[in-house]
Amino acid sequence: MPGASSMEDYILLLKNKRVGVVGNQSSLVGSTHLVDSLLNLDIKIVKVFTPEHGFRGDADAGTHIASGKDGITGLELISLYGNHKKPAKADLFNVDIILFDLQDVGVRFYTYISTLTYVMEACAENEIPLIVLDRPNPNGFYIDGPVLRKQHSSFVGLHPVPIVYGMTIGEYAMMVNGEKWMQNHLECDLTVIPLRDYDRNAIDILAIKPSPNLPNYQSIFLYPSLCLFEGTAVSIGRGTDFPFQVYGHSDFPESNFSFIPESRPGASNPKHLGRSCNGYDLRKLANEPDKQLAKLNLSWILEAYQNLENADFFNAYFEKLVGNSKLRQQIIKGESEENIRASWQPELEQFRKIRSKYLIYPDFNY
Repeated sequence: MPGASSMEDYILLLKNKRVGVVGNQSSLVGSTHLVDSLLNLDIKIVKVFTPEHGFRGDADAGTHIASGKDGITGLELISLYGNHKKPAKADLFNVDIILFDLQDVGVRFYTYISTLTYVMEACAENEIPLIVLDRPNPNGFYIDGPVLRKQHSSFVGLHPVPIVYGMTIGEYAMMVNGEKWMQNHLECDLTVIPLRDYDRNAIDILAIKPSPNLPNYQSIFLYPSLCLFEGTAVSIGRGTDFPFQVYGHSDFPESNFSFIPESRPGASNPKHLGRSCNGYDLRKLANEPDKQLAKLNLSWILEAYQNLENADFFNAYFEKLVGNSKLRQQIIKGESEENIRASWQPELEQFRKIRSKYLIYPDFNY
């Protein structure tokens, strides 16, 4: 049970308060939206803050999200994306407490943990309590990838954590607070409403897609590895029925699988629009997720670089996604996956020690 469903654990904290909600289409209590559930209980919601993809979760990645009003409830919507990632003091006028409920996928460059951090900062600066309603992490059963270096900090990676960090969003909030990772070493008045009966070793199939281009568990499971291609010339299937489940390029060697990206909701201008891409279909691999495959897979990007070895393979986004400048050079030099993975281990061990201080639920079965 997600934290949102344990309403008896937080409803009294909202009584007679003017409440702000950070949420999107994943913010459900059963089959009812959290906002609707609270309004039905006469909780006074005054504002709704929306992350990347918007309140209803249908906007393209990276698209400017306009503030406005929700067509169903009439509530004021304030976008936390584009040039307005952090609630301003004026946005928090008449807000007594904030409720945060977003479905994360446990990957550093998925921007909801950055939104969480900026909301925590705004709450700390304006002395507003924050309640995080915890949700399961569908990639919560492993830790992998390089740890972000400070000089590569951006909205797709703010903190010194690996690409896959093995924590729920509630645990992550506690770590941001405890390690004083917010601006000016602020601390937020934070309450986490935990999941019930949560096993981080289990495979969690989400009831609703967390964003337009993560439509199913296969895409979520493959996302940590395939998103690295967003920093290259290679398509990961945006503009098809199977984003983050395939990858390809028009100049790849001919294969028995190809796809043509098209403009569609959630991917209005995908990479290689209208061009046939020879590629690789990973859907069967991810149909029945095997924890033996639960690692950041580098073999796909290493092979892709060999197939397209040229100066235009990488773009400037690659370092932001990876969190360091080393991996690009390791790929160009032709280092083995084994050697690359070995280079991550010292910092991963340091992160595990930090992470262990903030776990709410039993750790992995090592």
